[in-house]
Amino acid sequence: MKVAILTMFNGLDNTYSLVNVVREQITSLLYKDIDVSLLVSEHCMDEERTGIFSDPRLKIIKVVNSYKGKAFNWKTYTKKEDTIDINFFREVEMIKNDYVKYLKDCDVCIMHDILYQGVHLIHNAAIRRAQKELDNVKFLSFTHSFPAKYIECDYPLNCMFSKMENNTFIYPTECGLDALALQYNTDKDNCAVVNNSINPILGMNDEVDILSKFIDFSSPDIIVVYPGRLNLSKRFHAISQMCGYIKTYTNKKVSVIFCDFPSSDIDATTYKAIIKDLGIKNGLNDNDIIFTSDCGFPYGVKRETVLNLFTLSNLYINPSFSESFGLTVIEASSRGNYIVLNEEVPALKEIGTTLGAYFMKWGAKRTEGDTIINYHPSEKEYFKENVIKIIENMDNNSVIKAKTITRKRYSNNYIFEYQLKPLLYK
Repeated sequence: MKVAILTMFNGLDNTYSLVNVVREQITSLLYKDIDVSLLVSEHCMDEERTGIFSDPRLKIIKVVNSYKGKAFNWKTYTKKEDTIDINFFREVEMIKNDYVKYLKDCDVCIMHDILYQGVHLIHNAAIRRAQKELDNVKFLSFTHSFPAKYIECDYPLNCMFSKMENNTFIYPTECGLDALALQYNTDKDNCAVVNNSINPILGMNDEVDILSKFIDFSSPDIIVVYPGRLNLSKRFHAISQMCGYIKTYTNKKVSVIFCDFPSSDIDATTYKAIIKDLGIKNGLNDNDIIFTSDCGFPYGVKRETVLNLFTLSNLYINPSFSESFGLTVIEASSRGNYIVLNEEVPALKEIGTTLGAYFMKWGAKRTEGDTIINYHPSEKEYFKENVIKIIENMDNNSVIKAKTITRKRYSNNYIFEYQLKPLLYK
C-alpha cells in the first residue's frame, strides 16, 4: 500500500501541535512497512527534518507554492462575503497539477485540515479538482479543531462546507462527529473517529529504541522492570514467579523486563533458565520474560535507559534478600510505578513506609539473623491474595490507571490497528 499525507506544512517545528500529530501517524505507517510520502509546501525548510521526518523511508515531496519567484498568497477565508484573491484560480490550477502528479500512484491520501482551514482554501479547491483525475485514490480528511458552522455559499468558498467524493471525514473524538457531518453537509456514516496518539518511547534514548524491537511496550496491562546484578540474593526468580501469579489470577497481560548484568555468584545462563522456568510454571509465557542481556546488552544498559523503562512500566517489585537503601525503589517511584517491597528488609521497610508502598514478605538478611517465611495457609494462597489486592489497588489508583491507559489505548500501535487501519483498507 502507498499512502500520501497531505499537509502543506511550511515548517516541521514540533512546537506546532499538528506537526506532532502527523509525526506519530508517519511513525505508525512506517512501522507497519507502508510506503509513505509527505506532501509539504515548496518552502518547507529542509533543516527542520529531524526525527522521523529524516527517516530515509519517508519521501518528502514539495508542492508548488510560488509563481515567478513570488509565494502564493494564503489568504484566510472565513465568511461567504470574502473576496477571492485575484490569483486564486491560477494558483489552484498549478497546485492541482502537482497533486495529480504526486498522488496518481497512491492508494490513500490522508489530508490534515486541508478541507477545514480557510487559509488552505486554495489547496482545498485544488485537491477537489485533482480528484477528478485520481479515481484510484481514497481520501481521508482529518479535522483537528471544532467543526465550523455550516454556511451556504458559492464556489469556491463552499469547498469548506461540502462533502467530497470517495472521502471519509475524520475527527479525533466521537463527540464532534455530529458537528463534523453538519459542516460538510454529509451523512454521519461518512465520518469516523481516529484519536491522536503518542509513541510510548518518544524522547527516550537509543537503547530503548533497540529494545523496542524485542519488547512490545504498548499492549501489556502490567509492565514490571527490575534492574540488578544477576544473582540469587536479588531474587529475580521471585519476580517472575509473582508475575506468573498476576497473570494467572487477574488475567492481566504481563511483561517482565530484567535489566540484568553478570554476577560471579551464579552462571547467568543457568540462573536465567531458572527464572524463566519459574515464571512459566506459574502462568507466564516464554516471551513475557525479557532479559536486556539477550537484546544486545550483555553487560547491562545505561542508567538513563533504566529510568526510561521505569517511565513505561507501572509496577515495581523488589523482593531482594538484602538492601542498604534500594536506589531503584525511588527511581521507579519517581516514574509513577506502584511499589511492592519486601517488608522483612529494614531498608526497604523504611523507604517503603515513606513512599506508601505495598509490603509483602520474603526471607531477608537481618542483624539478628536471616528470616525465613512460612506462608499460611500456603505460599500459593498468600501470593494469590496479595496479587489480587495489588492489581485492585492499581486499578483504583487514578494516576497509575491514566498512565497505563495512555500507554495502551493511545499508543500509535493501538490507534493504527483499531482506528486507522480499517479506514485504509476499507
